[in-house]
Amino acid sequence: MDLQEYFAHDHFANYVGAKLIEITEGAAKAEMQVERRHLNAYGVCQGGVLFTLCDLAFAAAVNSHGISTLTTGANITYVNPAHTGDHLLAEAHELVNHHRMPFAEVRITNQDGMLIAIFTASGYRKDTLLSENNSLELQ
Repeated sequence: MDLQEYFAHDHFANYVGAKLIEITEGAAKAEMQVERRHLNAYGVCQGGVLFTLCDLAFAAAVNSHGISTLTTGANITYVNPAHTGDHLLAEAHELVNHHRMPFAEVRITNQDGMLIAIFTASGYRKDTLLSENNSLELQ
């Protein structure tokens, strides 16, 4: 199964503007441009948008082995704000490739290399191959 094609059907990530740019075994990169629509009332990128970018990269990294893996828990720490026009890069690395409970870290940086957020998450690997997952509406 082509993971780029699989995750291209993530409707919410598409809505936010998050895109996968690289997937390798146990790792992935996603990017997005911060637009006015992403800003919160304080005038910086809303935390949920950053979480979505991280979650997409996490999902691609832990599903890179071809086994359906769902997020069981995640934590994010925002260390610097992202502003309109910032180009964000989320780099996910699987730290624990456990057969049932993988664990990964995602770091978001901006175009200047400034750290924006750190995300850690665990997942649960099912007994099915990703290609057998019929839960996505592929349209």
